[in-house]
Amino acid sequence: MGKPDPEILAMMDLFSKLKKMKILLIDDDEWIRNSMILFFETEGCQLLALETAEEAIEALEQQHYDIIITDYRLPGMDGLQFLNRVQSLYPDALKMLITAYRSPEVVSAAIKAGIHDFIEKPFTSETIEDSLSRLIAVHEQK
Repeated sequence: MGKPDPEILAMMDLFSKLKKMKILLIDDDEWIRNSMILFFETEGCQLLALETAEEAIEALEQQHYDIIITDYRLPGMDGLQFLNRVQSLYPDALKMLITAYRSPEVVSAAIKAGIHDFIEKPFTSETIEDSLSRLIAVHEQK
């Protein structure tokens, strides 16, 4: 038997940590929501996927989430407006912004809204894993 692949070990460690966390996803794209649900639930993680920021605010009034992942372009309130509203309520939550519209203005506004990382569309499961691994590592060092 050879040594275990370090990447596989890191991924197993990531999901063992994520299983103890609650994740909230807001994206109006049904395909992305369903794909992320399948991805996280296959690993035994708790994910609530919603279509709008307004639904997410209601969910956050009912329960705390450790990780908030939101799309930038949403119907009604956009992802940055949403994060600005929840930043004071959940300053410790890890926040990620999904966007196909990354610009200096969006980056600046996102930093002010407390975003910890960006995920650019199109993205893969590896993109999500890498981002979550970095965020959790930084969060654990605090």
